[in-house]
Amino acid sequence: MKVTSSEIVISAVKPAQYPAENLPEIALAGRSNVGKSSFINKMLARKSLARTSSKPGKTQTLNFYIINEVLHFVDVPGYGYAKVSKKEREIWGKMIETYMTTREQLRAVVLLIDVRHPPTKDDVLMYGFLKHYDIPAIIVATKVDKIPKSKWQKHVKVIKDTLNMEKTDSFVLFSSETGQGKDEAWKIIKEYTA
Repeated sequence: MKVTSSEIVISAVKPAQYPAENLPEIALAGRSNVGKSSFINKMLARKSLARTSSKPGKTQTLNFYIINEVLHFVDVPGYGYAKVSKKEREIWGKMIETYMTTREQLRAVVLLIDVRHPPTKDDVLMYGFLKHYDIPAIIVATKVDKIPKSKWQKHVKVIKDTLNMEKTDSFVLFSSETGQGKDEAWKIIKEYTA
């Protein structure tokens, strides 16, 4: 997809604040520091639309980005970050759950996982949550430029096995550095949002 326009429209914490337009939405989930902001910036061909931070846990709201006036990306708070109080994590969890289980515009969730490490307990929980609610999952393995190509398949197998990934779900190897996987990710997203 050629992105000609993209901007953040709102940072929401409750349904009353979600955008009113009836556009398809793709949510982006993953643990803090997995490279969600870098994924968004690469996909939208923008340097710093989504703020990247060396401090994980920066996204604390549901950030809605409008793309070409036809689609929303929804960046949800990263999970598994220790420096956030348990109470705060519970609030985020509720906010994400409310959005994902009630939003009719939601077409699929991109679940980002760092290819270098096996999925965490939180990744497995999130994948299980998506399966439970019958929400299509697109697994994107980030930071693929950080490991040698000869090891890709081994890492892919670990991710698929740990998640107990269903064969019907899409899997993309992605690098925000090299752009690897960008076209493939757009192709899959378009299938869900057409």
